[in-house]
Amino acid sequence: MKKLMTLVLLLAITSMSFAQKNEIKEIEKALKKSNFADAKSAVTAAEGLIGSMDDKSKAKFYLLKAQALYANGAGTDANIDEAITSLDELKTLESKMGKLKYTAEANEMTSGMVNSFLTKANDAFTNKNYEVAAKGFEKVYRMSPKDTLYLYYAASAAVSQPDFDTALKHYIELKNLGYNGSSMNYYATNVETGVEENFAGKTARNFSVKAKLHEKPRDVRSPSKTAEIVKNIALIYVSQGDNEKALGAMSDAREENPDDIGLLLSEANVYLKMGNRDKFKALMEEATEKDPGNAELQYNLGVLAAEGGNSEESIRYYEKALAINPNYVDAYNNLAVVILSGEAKIVEEMNGLGTSRADNLKYDQLKESRTQIYNKAIPYLEKALELKNTNVDAAKTLMNIYSALGETDKFKAMRTRIEEMEASASGN
Repeated sequence: MKKLMTLVLLLAITSMSFAQKNEIKEIEKALKKSNFADAKSAVTAAEGLIGSMDDKSKAKFYLLKAQALYANGAGTDANIDEAITSLDELKTLESKMGKLKYTAEANEMTSGMVNSFLTKANDAFTNKNYEVAAKGFEKVYRMSPKDTLYLYYAASAAVSQPDFDTALKHYIELKNLGYNGSSMNYYATNVETGVEENFAGKTARNFSVKAKLHEKPRDVRSPSKTAEIVKNIALIYVSQGDNEKALGAMSDAREENPDDIGLLLSEANVYLKMGNRDKFKALMEEATEKDPGNAELQYNLGVLAAEGGNSEESIRYYEKALAINPNYVDAYNNLAVVILSGEAKIVEEMNGLGTSRADNLKYDQLKESRTQIYNKAIPYLEKALELKNTNVDAAKTLMNIYSALGETDKFKAMRTRIEEMEASASGN
């Protein structure tokens, strides 16, 4: 009786082993014909037997399952995610076994999948299909976790979609990973063209310099993306009405990096988004103390002062920006705008006057004040137009001023220039 039971058990094991091999062969047969539907059905049948498979059979099954579900890139998102998991299970299993029979093939498949996902994600991003791009970049990152740049791309694409929940998840993960996105760029100037070029790596750049094809090599580290990431986390919290979490995210980041001017500006932007203009201004002023040579900071304070109706303070900040950067076109434009903002009150007063001798005298005084405003604004507008010869707004303002001042020749010349600008812009 004991022998009979042993024989029955042996037959059962043999039968099960045969069934496993048969199901695996069915998967292979379907895959050879690129019949992925049948391959998936065979995978489902074999799945029920996996608990009794030996490690060697399991490893082969994981590979075939991944191939069936991926279907040369035609699988659904869910199937492709499962295929990725199956390849990971294969690699983990063979690593434990100490026998890497299928790992090389799995790595080759993974590499092909990564390249395919990356190409599709890049194309989708270029075509502004941000949802597809975000999913593609995330898949690339999940398959190659060392390439955290793609998780950053996934977050950026999600923001552009916009899908703030997904973007927030990615940004928080990047923050927890300590990702900062900073990298070294290798430049050298092309000897023939005189144009500075960016090389893919230091070795290629140095080789070209040694060959005397390039000169003046220099290494430049790109700025950290930490401030941007934390700012985006905070701004998403603000958009969700969770100001407390927003300020908490900024506070944590600034404690870790108290001298990071980017984080300081990000915190200022969060307060501005929340409508707290006083705190925004205080932080911007703190930023100018830390970085007094930053023209943009002075310019932004000028904008803030102008919006608050403080023209004199605004002009001071714009002038500081120009002292740092004499070619700051927007500062010239905004200076003229602030100066000309004083015209409205004068015109209103002129229009309210009567026809008495006193009123006529007052009218002449106000007209002279308006002329002084025009003459004060003209140099800034002319400089803005000189620096940017397509600056239609500056040109139109100048044309109107020349008309008001009775400078007919300048008015006609500016009108002609504007017509040329607009014709050029329309391609005529």
